[in-house]
Formats: sequence, C-alpha cells, structure tokens
Amino acid sequence: MGLSGFAQFAPPAGQLGTTAIAGDSSVFVAWATGCTVERGYQDISNPGLGFASLGDSSMALGIAGASGVVSLGDGGSAILTFENPISNGPGWDFAVFENAFDDTFLELAFVEVSSDGVNYYRFPATSYTQDTVQIESFGSVDASKIDNLAGKYRALFGTPFDLQELSGQSGLDVMHITHVKIIDVVGCIQNEYASYDQYGNKINDPWNTPFASGGFDLDAVGVIHQAGAGFQNFPAVISSINIFPNPVTQHTVLAYYLNEPSVVQIAVFDVAGKELCIVSEGHQSCGKQSFALKNFHLKSGIYLLTLQTTDTKITKKIIVNN
Repeated sequence: MGLSGFAQFAPPAGQLGTTAIAGDSSVFVAWATGCTVERGYQDISNPGLGFASLGDSSMALGIAGASGVVSLGDGGSAILTFENPISNGPGWDFAVFENAFDDTFLELAFVEVSSDGVNYYRFPATSYTQDTVQIESFGSVDASKIDNLAGKYRALFGTPFDLQELSGQSGLDVMHITHVKIIDVVGCIQNEYASYDQYGNKINDPWNTPFASGGFDLDAVGVIHQAGAGFQNFPAVISSINIFPNPVTQHTVLAYYLNEPSVVQIAVFDVAGKELCIVSEGHQSCGKQSFALKNFHLKSGIYLLTLQTTDTKITKKIIVNN
C-alpha cells in the first residue's frame, strides 16, 4: 500500500472533525513572550541565495495575526519562551500558528518542547503524503495526511499539541514546559536534504521556496494550559479505564479501577480543551467503579472525557452522534 492509502487525520479548519483552533478562541490564556531565531537558507540546495530574512523574532510574540511573521528558511528554527510554563492539562496544551493563505499551501515544521532549555523532545510527527513526486513551490498538501506537524492549518488557525503524548520521557517535566522549539521541515524529497517523520517517511511539502519568506513562517504560539493553573488536584491512582459503547449512547458505561480510596473528578471538554461540564465529582472507595454516561445534550462531534486525580490523569475521546 502506498502512503496515500493510509488512514486520514483531522481535516482542514472549518471541516467536521478538524482540530484547528482559531486564534481568537477563549481557550488561549497566554502567548509566547520571548523568541530567538536561527535562520535557514532560502534554498538549502543553493546556499548562495542566502538565508531567509522576512520578519524578526519579535513578530512571533503575542497573539496570532497581530504583528506579522518570521520566516525560518530551510531547516531554520525558533525557540519560544513564556512568562509562565506550559503544563499538561486535559486535551490540547498549546497551539502553533503559521500564515498559510489557504487550506492546501502548507509549510510544515517539527515541534519540540523542553522543561530545562537544554534537552528537547519532539512530538512524533507523521506524514502520509506521497513521497515520489516533489510538491513544487506553490503546490498542495492534504492536511488529512499529516499529524503532529505545525503548519497543518491556514493562517489564524493554530495546530494544537497535547503534552500527554510526551509523558514518561526521562528528563522532561510535562507539567513545566519552559521552551517550545519550532524546526522547519525541509520538504525536499531528495535524500541529501529530506526531513523524515517518525516512521522514516520523507515529508513532502512545497519546495523549493527561494524567497526571503522561504520555509515555515512562524506567527505565534498560544498557551492553553499554564503551570499552576487549571484543574484542582485529587489524591488517587486510576489503574484502568473502559468506555463502552462509544459512540456514546444513553447506555454507555464508564468503568475504572481505583487502587486506593480517593476523590475523582469526571469532566467533559471540547477538542480545544475547554471544559464543558463536570459530570461527577466525589469521594470513591477502592476497587472497581462504574458510572453511567449520558451524552449531556451535547451536539454531534468528538469530545474529551477526563478522570482527574493528583497522580493520575486519563483522557479518552468520546463520540456523540445525535
């Protein structure tokens, strides 16, 4: 099976099932306050053209769409810092904004995070775009074929990232992320210049872009969850969880096991991480627990169900079909 035959990811902004978050969404509680940039070449195969030069680091600060963009060039990077660290909350934790003028001209970038400013950990990116024919300078990328790559969505719509995906990494504190690093994907499919996803697939995006604005054009990074903010903590450990059936019906049951007596909060969030309702909260005894889930008058769509305690936070996707 070719890459084009693999399962699809979330579609472009505005379509059913998208994960795009508008820059003016109320889920954002903060924006990057510091940025350093290391430029890449306009065309990595022709260094004589020089480096990308559009914008400067200050243009990646503050709210999306407010002050222009900074172009990274082929393989260039930017490191962003924040007044308060980003933390791992329910659902998405931050989003990266690029300036694509439509849903298909997508210039992509890897995203890495650090809790000490020294050691960085990359989100596992996936590209199922074909890699046998080069996408030319103003060619098209299908957003539904890529995942965990910044630049998936058009201007003023952020690509969100969930720190839970990196939990358990030695040396990374997902509750205290101080730095976010954006690294331009060199979309060339020639072996000597190619960038690769987590599976070793070449990432094909518009190339070459021999302009001052070449490469990923960083607009902003918005914060959804900050350290020291958000959910109340509870003392407990949840060791297993099951939701059946899903899509959720009036007969769906959430079953889980507590290793010790504790207070547990069960809540529903939208895919952007905005809390919609708390469906259960209270002290529960040790052992197997069950809770009847109803769809809580939610519109059809995808939601996040969380069980929250001090040392365990589990998030599960639920589907509502009304």
